[in-house]
Amino acid sequence: MVPPTAVNEAKSGGSGIAVKDPVKDTILTPRFYTTDFEAMAEMDLRPNEAELEAICEEFRKDYNRHHFVRNGEFDGAAEKLDPDTRRVFIEFLEQSCTSEFSGFLLYKELSRRIKAKNPLLAECFAHMARDEARHAGFLNKSMSDFGLQLDLGFLTANKKYTFFKPKFIFYATYLSEKIGYWRYIAIFRHLEKNPESKIFPIFNFFENWCQDENRHGDFFDALMKSQPETVRGLRARLWCRFFLLAVFATMYVRDVARKEFYEALGLDAREYDRIVIDKTNETSARVFPVVLDVKNPRFYERLEKIIVNNESLESVDKSSAPKPLKFVRKLPHWIANGAQMASLFLMSPVRSENYQPSVR
Repeated sequence: MVPPTAVNEAKSGGSGIAVKDPVKDTILTPRFYTTDFEAMAEMDLRPNEAELEAICEEFRKDYNRHHFVRNGEFDGAAEKLDPDTRRVFIEFLEQSCTSEFSGFLLYKELSRRIKAKNPLLAECFAHMARDEARHAGFLNKSMSDFGLQLDLGFLTANKKYTFFKPKFIFYATYLSEKIGYWRYIAIFRHLEKNPESKIFPIFNFFENWCQDENRHGDFFDALMKSQPETVRGLRARLWCRFFLLAVFATMYVRDVARKEFYEALGLDAREYDRIVIDKTNETSARVFPVVLDVKNPRFYERLEKIIVNNESLESVDKSSAPKPLKFVRKLPHWIANGAQMASLFLMSPVRSENYQPSVR
């Protein structure tokens, strides 16, 4: 578990570490979730219980229990970064830590609340909470190299929680874990070929780290298959399309907005995201009945229009105009973004049985 008290010492002074104020919540920042715990506890796993038990056995082995151990490479590494790279890297650490900690809180609470009625499911969530806490703690420790840490206890108590029905939790967390795998492995493989772009030693840990993400995604894959209504029928197809689009669009818009971080690693944010989106879409075809047609040029053309609208919204925000006038000026851009997202959602999907994913 990530101990909230780990950052409280910073408040009392003497450690040289300051508690970083959390970034303002926007549509692009990581969210904290809660769900219907009773419905989760009552789930019948028998349609796919054997696969879930096999995945739980993998969790029990805890392959990465000795992986997240800092070494001498971290000493002085923060001082080598120029101010601009330092700023965007701290932002990356904060966003990543918040996202991992969000997963820890959800999985930990699920494991606690359903233990009596659904012990197999509870044990799987407990193991995943262990992994997410380990990731969040490692990221927060890296922030301390820059003299900052997140007050995770404060986030727990003060962050807004979004309620999702269990099936929506499945879609969202499956995609979060699988896209996390492809993000981390893409960065790791790029830096393997371009070691001069490795700006901080945390990237050395990404290969094993992303295997945790992959196993978590496999768990939600198996869980959805144990609840066939989540991946069968018209309603399931619509929800799968919705969550794929929401996750892909959010990542693309966010990453292009902070492209300086990827440039510091020698990556082009747009090209990197296209690879990650393509691989995640391909992986999702293993469980979702349909996936998005991300190879259609119109898919990225419309995402680019959303980016242009967001730049206009940011420009309005920075202006000195009164709030009512800002609202009026923002309205056309909000409507335009809504129209682009609707157009993306209405694009013909690709049926998964015709996709033939080839993920290795």
